[in-house]
Amino acid sequence: MTRLELWICPTCGANYAPAPEPPPRCPLCEDERQWVPPTGQVWTTMAELAASGYGTEVGEVEPDLFAVGVQPGIGVGQRGLVLRTAKGNLLWDPSAFIDEAAIGAVRELGGLAAVSSSHPHMYGAIVEWSHAFGAEIVLPQADLEWMPRPDPAVRRWSGSLEVLPGVTLVQCGGHFPGSSVAHWGAGATGRGVLLVGDTIFVTSGEDRVSFIWSAPNRLPLPEREVRGIVDALAPYRYDRMYGGWSEPVIRHDAEGILGRSAARYIEILHGAI
Repeated sequence: MTRLELWICPTCGANYAPAPEPPPRCPLCEDERQWVPPTGQVWTTMAELAASGYGTEVGEVEPDLFAVGVQPGIGVGQRGLVLRTAKGNLLWDPSAFIDEAAIGAVRELGGLAAVSSSHPHMYGAIVEWSHAFGAEIVLPQADLEWMPRPDPAVRRWSGSLEVLPGVTLVQCGGHFPGSSVAHWGAGATGRGVLLVGDTIFVTSGEDRVSFIWSAPNRLPLPEREVRGIVDALAPYRYDRMYGGWSEPVIRHDAEGILGRSAARYIEILHGAI
């Protein structure tokens, strides 16, 4: 019997359906927001990554929020976040690699009710996580064309969705039409937290954010998209902001920083430097 491998694009981290041979191309990498290596498209498998030393790490970020990271990094290098609530847990922005150690650690946290992501570059092993826990895959309707591995567990949404009590997914647009954030009202000891991936790009000084169409290709986001992000988040209160990586983090005044950063970004677009 022909062995079916789960194929992974190591450049963007997309997981493709098990098959005897890899896909002929990775549409996510061919899009101008990502890139194909100069030597051409490459592929790997979950088994190859495990054999070459890839592994997962799970640790607390703050009470009821846990990081699920992968070392070495793969794809865009994001680390997932498990948000724990009394009514079930959400995994946000899962990495491209998954192993039994991570599954066991998340099981000890209470498993998963749902898996979601900020945008297609961070779908990672979203289907494998869903299958491990029987969890819904909750994704914006606007971006489903980019799903590299369609699955019956996908639940479509648009605009906003309270995925768990006190946890709301908000479609902001920008990087992708469905680019989203997760708002957790009880986070930061009740002051509110945003999980943003790179829908909003947290910068190294932890005192401002920026907005991108393509990070690797250094392409900025137009003004209308920046205003759309600010408007989508206007109804929500939050003090802390976690991006797609372990650092940097906006630790305080995230709401104010977003407003000031957006205003300055737009000024620069209009030539005010």
